Amino acid sequence: MDEDQYRATYHKINQQRCVYEKAINNRRCDCRYKKPFLLATREGIGCLSEEYLGHCSEFLNTLRDGSRFALREICIDGPLPHNKELKVQAGGCIALQKILSSEPDNTPDTAPDIYELMHNSLSRYGSIDALPYSELVKGVLNYESRRKRRGGK
Repeated sequence: MDEDQYRATYHKINQQRCVYEKAINNRRCDCRYKKPFLLATREGIGCLSEEYLGHCSEFLNTLRDGSRFALREICIDGPLPHNKELKVQAGGCIALQKILSSEPDNTPDTAPDIYELMHNSLSRYGSIDALPYSELVKGVLNYESRRKRRGGK
């Protein structure tokens, strides 16, 4: 299957694409409304909640725009390069989980549930725009997609 055919089939079967697909596929985040599927041996993630897909998209777009300068990606419109997009998705969610938790200094042991983050954020702050983006951008910048390996044999 060539890439054009793959993309066409992907969009046909996944009309509500999860905007956190990279973070979920990398096992950095989870979501109770994810709809996983396989296409040509690749994993894809759809969203079962149209309402929360809108909240997630708004949060991710605002966080991505706020992180562009810090990530040195000012001129790009839309998604960032893969590793930087993963930093925004996973780093932003993990930072938001820390902000919303009662013990913000501890790193949570479990991957954040994106639906729960959006629900709790809306309950606490009233809107996506009211979130503390300056703190979230710090979380994006401090996120390491892979642990650095120590020198070995």
